[in-house]
Amino acid sequence: MLYNLSQYVVLKKEDFNGFISDLVKEQKVVAPVAKGCGQFSFEEVKSGSEISIDYIPTILPPKKYFMPRDENIATYDLSNGEDMEPVVEYEKMLLFGVHTCDLAGIQCLNMVFSERPRDLNYLIRKNQITIIGYECNFYCDRFASCRLVHNHSPNGGYDLFFTDVGDRFMIHVNTNTGEELVAKSNLLRKAGEKDFEDLQRVREAKNREFAKNEIPIEHEKIPELFDRAYNSKVWEDLDKRCVACGNCTNVCPSCYCFNMIDEPNLDLKTGRRYRQWDSCQNESFAKVAGGESFRKERGARQRHRYYRKFKYPIAKFSRFFCTGCGRCSRTCMACINLKETLNSLIKEQGMENPEAGKV
Repeated sequence: MLYNLSQYVVLKKEDFNGFISDLVKEQKVVAPVAKGCGQFSFEEVKSGSEISIDYIPTILPPKKYFMPRDENIATYDLSNGEDMEPVVEYEKMLLFGVHTCDLAGIQCLNMVFSERPRDLNYLIRKNQITIIGYECNFYCDRFASCRLVHNHSPNGGYDLFFTDVGDRFMIHVNTNTGEELVAKSNLLRKAGEKDFEDLQRVREAKNREFAKNEIPIEHEKIPELFDRAYNSKVWEDLDKRCVACGNCTNVCPSCYCFNMIDEPNLDLKTGRRYRQWDSCQNESFAKVAGGESFRKERGARQRHRYYRKFKYPIAKFSRFFCTGCGRCSRTCMACINLKETLNSLIKEQGMENPEAGKV
């Protein structure tokens, strides 16, 4: 792998707290924080000591800052006819420590909300957020499948990107905003040949590690799997197990469905219009006038979720919308595991390849 020396700087680990403190002086900084019981959450921090550098994916992905769970869209006043004012709520901030799976999720949302008609609320908000990514050198846990969808390595979507290479971090400078952050810090130095040798060593070891614990199918064969699997018995099994709680979609980095709600004030003349996260796993989601539902069965709704991750976005955006983070499996109340479901589909369709993913 070739690296451009001019695009990399180095931060000693002993200077990490100082680096974060300098960022905090400039703007709001949000980073992964330990919440106990092996759980983590993106929250505002005031110092580097609050940050959990090595963490499994947070309970909610950082999409909550790009697409809030409840978001005001407009206010209205019916006192003198119909008077509606659009609302755009945003806050300048820096997101630190975003894993590659979550960077991929943000990229998916960027594609969706940039389509016409563009979602200006989302686009304005995202332009106020600086992103510093952080590389996983090992699998987060048994639920992760990021290598399967090629999200285990950095692929853009950040301003700066940190990689742990021992006693220091190698930092890729990817944007003008990233260059400005580097220019403001006196704790960084230009990367040298030894730093790149260590980065290469870390990446080679990582590739060997990430060839393990995966799913026996080639990345390129996944769309074909779902071409064959629409009437699979696997969906019947999920129908019996799923409790339709909607956890899987709420924690997904790339799910973006929402409901639009008008809420009047007590005077019944003024109020607000807001949008709120919704889920294709809710029975009411696919209901139309007259009460008919196109996906009444839970198995059909689970199938739809998988197709929205592995099939439909390939046709529209040429990429998977599953980022491999494993959140849906960790949070499922019925212990439905995405990797187990994929393995069952692969076995049923006779598409197993034990050599898939090996390096």
